[in-house]
Amino acid sequence: MRHANQLVVFARAPRLGAVKRRLAADIGAACATAFYRRTLTTVLARLRRDPRWRLTLAVTPDRDAERSEFWPHRLRRVPQGSGDLGKRMARVMAAMPPGPVIVVGSDVPELGARHVAPAFLALGRADAVFGPAADGGYWLVGLKRRRLLPRLFDAVRWSTEHALADTLANIPPGSSVELLETLDDIDDGAAFARWRASRNRA
Repeated sequence: MRHANQLVVFARAPRLGAVKRRLAADIGAACATAFYRRTLTTVLARLRRDPRWRLTLAVTPDRDAERSEFWPHRLRRVPQGSGDLGKRMARVMAAMPPGPVIVVGSDVPELGARHVAPAFLALGRADAVFGPAADGGYWLVGLKRRRLLPRLFDAVRWSTEHALADTLANIPPGSSVELLETLDDIDDGAAFARWRASRNRA
């Protein structure tokens, strides 16, 4: 029996001052919140109706998982729970139904089905797949099976240039990994400026 592909989008309730704090320090809280809201809305619209996967929105803070004003109608939502990003991702990934599972962030403006589909294809060949970010982190992590989860995110230095390398170091010997194309997640003013410049050139 073939299990369905599970796609999870990690998101924070888009309240003023509560999202993209590093970006807000550079461009202001109002601009950073507006950017995040637009990006989240756009990414969910691109991903939610694709029949190649089942989409779940993993929300923080937990209390906002049921706040319908923040999220698209009839989109399945679950709370992320407590702990650092690694603990929250591991918890949500472990709770998904059987089958390949991929987690993506909600701060990559270009993210769409054309990026996610190759990741699920890669999981047909590999045990794990990552989408590297330009800052040393990653915009996507996916697993064929959950056996890699227990230690995958241990001692990862989140929000640093070491996040991807630290995670890859936790993968057991003999496991296969594929890397996708590098994308920019917009975490600070410099990344925001590069993104705006690329839009102007398009």
